[in-house]
Amino acid sequence: MVVGEFTTEVDVLVIGAGPGGYVAAIRAAQMGKTVAVVEKGELGGVCLNVGCIPSKAMIHAAHTYEHTQHTESMGITMENVKVDFAKVQEWKSGIVKQLTGGVGSLFKGNKIQVIPGEALFVSENEVRVFHGYDVNRYRFQHCIIATGSRPIELPAFPFGKRVMSSTEALSLTELPKSLVVIGGGYIGIELGTVFAKFGTKVTILEGSDQILPGFEPDMPRLVERKLKKLDVTIHTKALAQGMEETENGVIVTAEVKGEQQKIEAEYVLVTVGRRPNTDELGIRDIGMNVTDRGLIVVDKQGRTSIPNVYAIGDIVAGPALAHKASYEGKVAAEVIAGHPAEVDYKAIPAVVFCDPEIASVGINEKEAKEKGIDYVVGRFPFAANGRALSVNAGEGYVKLIAEKETNLVLGAQIVGPEASNIIAEIGLAIEMGATLEDIELTIHAHPTLGEVTMEAAELALGRPIHVMK
Repeated sequence: MVVGEFTTEVDVLVIGAGPGGYVAAIRAAQMGKTVAVVEKGELGGVCLNVGCIPSKAMIHAAHTYEHTQHTESMGITMENVKVDFAKVQEWKSGIVKQLTGGVGSLFKGNKIQVIPGEALFVSENEVRVFHGYDVNRYRFQHCIIATGSRPIELPAFPFGKRVMSSTEALSLTELPKSLVVIGGGYIGIELGTVFAKFGTKVTILEGSDQILPGFEPDMPRLVERKLKKLDVTIHTKALAQGMEETENGVIVTAEVKGEQQKIEAEYVLVTVGRRPNTDELGIRDIGMNVTDRGLIVVDKQGRTSIPNVYAIGDIVAGPALAHKASYEGKVAAEVIAGHPAEVDYKAIPAVVFCDPEIASVGINEKEAKEKGIDYVVGRFPFAANGRALSVNAGEGYVKLIAEKETNLVLGAQIVGPEASNIIAEIGLAIEMGATLEDIELTIHAHPTLGEVTMEAAELALGRPIHVMK
């Protein structure tokens, strides 16, 4: 039974209230448009509810607990430090609630209508929104699709009681005694580290020849060293083949470097990537151009093959990153408002909140060589930085890459403390066309971790102060 069916008209309809959708909605409202947002779940999407934010809260909690085990060198001894995991989850949920509530307040302040339900396109200017037994129509002048993505499920490891995606892993009420992580990318490494620090025996299976594939080998090498100190078993060139459920867990069968292995664990966490949420929108029925992988084809302004409909975030080409989605959302909203905006992916930072953190922006050395660029490198170690040593975080480095003739900053890779924050300065340098001299001549506060960026620039210029050339 369908209850009612009413038609509402808006200037801009946004489908999805994640970091792409809610940002796009707010920017469109700021531009004077009437805006409505369709969301089938909670405001904030995956990122705020079951992704970026809760995972970073858990990472901080795990790091805090681990830190209490290693303070003797500073003259501080702690005894009987325990983890109340239910309390950890309660604290994490409080952070999520605060942020999602903030999105709701921003919507209210910007006079944005929230429509609960799932949208289905019926034409180029209209959707039906299904919410329980209710179905309503919404006509729009422009639409921004921001439906995000979901974890990929492996046929041999269907999600269930013992097999989890990142969503379920972040909501466990008790710490598992043992865990097999299938996939050594950023989600698997981050969550594997969390549980290992809390005392879970973790085994990671990664198909390529290194964890965190896509980063230069030197970067994950330091992360792997730390994981092994946490008693994490890492198998690269490994293929998870199947599993058998037991009374208290699972037995995972895997091929590791050509040999069969069986690994017992309480749970399995599958982190092998994400799939775009485009299959239930009806977009193919209205003639929208979609790839075989389910990604919507867009131009530099986020416009789809249907001129008044835009798509952003995980459902278009490029890395599935929240900050990329937010950026694209602003561009799409400004284009709708008549501004000459377009996307420019010159400096999208990639960050992994592992231990130590790693971050990258711009190009790396391999890419510079492939492009035939004559370049210089400055790689400065945190071990020569006073602030890093004073917080017991002297591992890692900042590496800058610049064009040799002009000293124009082209890229950076960071492994070490607060890499996620330090990378922002270098991203700005790339965006504004800064040179090594610009970074060198910028006075960096002392003692700070940010000084390592300045020192790397000096090293690339051949005049380092705190290391020998």
